[in-house]
This record gives sequence, structure tokens and C-alpha cells, in this order.
Amino acid sequence: MKTTVVRPADAELGSALWLAGGFGLFTVLLHVCLTAWVAREGYGYFRDEMYYLICGRHLAWGYVDHGPLVAVQARLAETLFGRSLVGLRMLSAIAGGMRVFLTGMLAWALGGRRAAQALAMIGVTVAACYLGGDSYLSMNSVESMFWMGCLLALMLVQRGDGERWWLLFGVSAGLGLLNKPDMAFFLVALLLALLATPQRRILRSWWMLAGAGLMLLIVAPYVVWQVQNHWPTWEFLQDGRARHKNVLLGPGAFLGTQVMTLLPTSALLWVPGLVWLLRRERWRWLGLMFLLFFGTMLALHAKDYYVVPLYPILFAAGGLAWESWRRGAARGWDAGRIFGFPVLETVLIVGAAIVLPMSNPILSPAEWIRYATALHLRDQASKTEMADSGPLPQFYADRFGWQEEVDQVEKIAASLTPEERSHLTILCDNYGEASAINFLGHGLPFAMSGQNNYWLWAGDGKGHLVGDGEVVIDIEDSTVEHLQHYYKSVEVVGHTGTTYSMPFEHKDIYLMKGPKQPFSIDWPEHRDYI
Repeated sequence: MKTTVVRPADAELGSALWLAGGFGLFTVLLHVCLTAWVAREGYGYFRDEMYYLICGRHLAWGYVDHGPLVAVQARLAETLFGRSLVGLRMLSAIAGGMRVFLTGMLAWALGGRRAAQALAMIGVTVAACYLGGDSYLSMNSVESMFWMGCLLALMLVQRGDGERWWLLFGVSAGLGLLNKPDMAFFLVALLLALLATPQRRILRSWWMLAGAGLMLLIVAPYVVWQVQNHWPTWEFLQDGRARHKNVLLGPGAFLGTQVMTLLPTSALLWVPGLVWLLRRERWRWLGLMFLLFFGTMLALHAKDYYVVPLYPILFAAGGLAWESWRRGAARGWDAGRIFGFPVLETVLIVGAAIVLPMSNPILSPAEWIRYATALHLRDQASKTEMADSGPLPQFYADRFGWQEEVDQVEKIAASLTPEERSHLTILCDNYGEASAINFLGHGLPFAMSGQNNYWLWAGDGKGHLVGDGEVVIDIEDSTVEHLQHYYKSVEVVGHTGTTYSMPFEHKDIYLMKGPKQPFSIDWPEHRDYI
């Protein structure tokens, strides 16, 4: 005789789906409105967005500095929406909505009712790092979707809802690895946490092997690409560490940035969530997994936002922690209503509104400087790399100066004779400058650079430049005297950078003619994986 066990939370599944779907849709609409407002304030394409768009025009199974999924995302966005800023960022907005949706479903899987689910989703919706990360085309916006997809699948397996959920785990893990390789650290932390707890029993399953096989099958072409191109991503990571590209944070500073980037008031939610998980044997593996991953990132001096994709599970558990406390403190309290914690929810929303200009450029540059200075928030702007950022943080400054650069290059190219234009090469210091020309320019040859994937695109695969380099428009931090070692004629014909651009983007534009030796000989010196 078989006995069917019906969990109280199961009866809430339909309600949870509708509630999570509603919050997710609201999040998408919020990001669409914010993007439209940002464009109105004069902020343009972000440096990395244009690079990903060019990657999308060169689809491959791998890239030097990122996985292939963001290139597919960029290609799809450009195909559907053209150059519309709102359209290009639509998929990131949808990914943000999916993060909120999954947070609600995680809270449901943990046993939370509507009040707990709503509180968790409000916390994730207003977290500053998510408001900023989902506001542009990027890898970061979709990370949580894959990480939380893995966790939800395993939680459903643990609850006894069917071992076929391992297949969802395999798909989520495989796509997550194609998005960013650092998901491998998450998967290792997840495995170790399961092995350290009684929940290791869910690993003894043929469906687990099927899910793992599916994951490996999905990620295999990316690994093959890395082998064929001599592991460029590993070289990229090593070069960044050797050249001290990123800001290195100690334990206190690393934890402090987590609090600030999430939203200080949201610690009232995710910290109790972590404690709640660790105190419950059934779900302790989730808390251990977070601690293992956090400790690994801290030990590796990773960027502070590498932990960000993992917080939705703590927000979900935080909703349960507050629901448990409220049930014990107030008899007759209804956990089935949506907004069961009006004071805390108001604190979260008001706090998010105050710091919103720090995550989304909804103020003009001049207004932002006044606002951030008045609230003493200017020094709190996120800084993950060592480069000076000028009057605006890099996340905002990297949206200025691109069209002005392209206009100058087009004007210089138009001044050349037809013969000179037939031999024209455009060379840039970095992928941002090259991508701006290739995305925003008209009638120009493909701009080249030695940085990251541009090195592969510009060469023949053996380190030799494709093109004769007889006439070169060169955007470079150099001098006429230095460049005269390579060209007979060198003159300054323009200058890049605007008031709010990154300081390192203020450089001369050179017109060089008559190479003293074939340009391809010097090309290997230009490779810059960083």
C-alpha cells in the first residue's frame, strides 16, 4: 500500500507561481523604464556592450575573456531590436525578472508562504547590484538565472518531487558554464556542501549521472575551443593577476562591499537567511555552499561582484526567517497575505530609492556628482579595477566619448585619397575604442586592436596581422617620436576623450603613412590579453 504525502507548501504552488510571475514581470518593466530614462539623460552604450555586440557578429564557441553565451545574447538582441538602447538591454531585463521569479520559487521550495516569498522578492528586486547589473547587456545579468536554476532543481529532488529534475540541473549548469567559467567554483562548492551533509544521498542516482553528462555535453565545445586556441582564457586570467588589474580587497573590505553593493538595509534579510539555513539540518547544505564559495572568492582575491549571483537563495531563506519569527511573535498572523512585513519592506524600498543613482545613471553627470557628494556616497561608488575613473565611476564614465571618437575617425578617413583609403588600417589601444568604431561607424574598415578577442580577429590565427598597414589611423597612448621608429610620416590629427570619459581614454589620434617595415612583423607585440 502506498501513502501519498501532501505537503502544505504544495497546495500553494499555483499561488506561488502567480506571485513570482507578477513580481518578475514588474522587475522587467522597471528595468525597461529605467533604461529609457537613462538614455534620456545622455548616457550611451557601455564599453563592454559594444564589445559583446561585435562578438555577436563573430559567433564562436569561445572568446578570450568571456564565454560564448553573451555573444549569442548580443546577436539576438541586435537582430531583434537593432541599435535601440532599450531593446539591446531587454534580455538583461528579462534575466533580472527571472532572478526575482526564481527567488520566489526558492522561497516556496523552502516551505515559505506568500508573505515570505514576497519579502524575498522585494529584497532581490531592490538590491543595488541587481538594479545595476541588469541595466545593460552583460554576462552578469543572467548568472543568477543559471545558478538558482541549479539550486531549485536540487531542492525539488530533495523534496521528493522527482529525480528528473537533475536534467534541469544539467542544462542550467551547462549554460551557466558557457556564460562564465567561474560557475565551476559554484559547482565545486555545491558538491562539497552536499558531501558534507546527509543530503549527499541525492547524489546516488542514475539521473544525477544523466544531468552531469548533459552538463558536460553542453560545455564540451567551449573546452575544445580553448584547447584549439591554446587556453587563451587562462592566459587572460594570469595576465590580469600579474599586472594587478583588479582591486585586491582584504576580508573586511570584501565583506563591506557585499553589504554596500546589495544595499545596506538588505542585510536585515540575507544575513538572517544565512543563519536560518545553517540552523536547519534539511537545508544546511545551502548555507555551507554559500560559505564555501564566499571563502574561495575571498582567498582568490576575486572581484566583489563574483559572489552576487548566489545571494537570491539567502534572500529566499531570509523570507522564511522573518516568517518564522513573525509566526512566533504574533498569534493569528496571516502568512498568506502578500505584504506581511510592511515596515521592513518600506525600509528596503526607501533605501533602494536613496541609492538608486549609484546603480543606475538616472541623473545627469553634473547632477550625479552633486547628489553623490551631498550624501557622501561618491567614495562608495563601486571600483573593481585599478584604473582612475575621473569625475564619474567607471560604470558610468565608460558610456561617454564613443560617438565623438567615431566622428573624428570618419572625418580623418574622409580626408584621405581613394588610393590611401584602399590601404587604410584602423588600429586601437583597446576593445572599447575598436568596438565603438565597428558598431557606431559607417563606411570604415574593421577596426583592429591587440586586446583580447580582437587579437584573434585581426590576425591569421598565427599572430600575423591581416592587412598591409600602409596607411594607419592609430588611437594610441604614445608619442610622435616613438611612432616615427615605425613610420616615415606621423602626425597628430585628433584627440579622444570628453569631460566624463575615463581618463585613460584621453589620447591622441595619429595618421601614419609609409611603414619602415611590414606591419605584420610588429603585430605580435600588440597582443594584450587583459
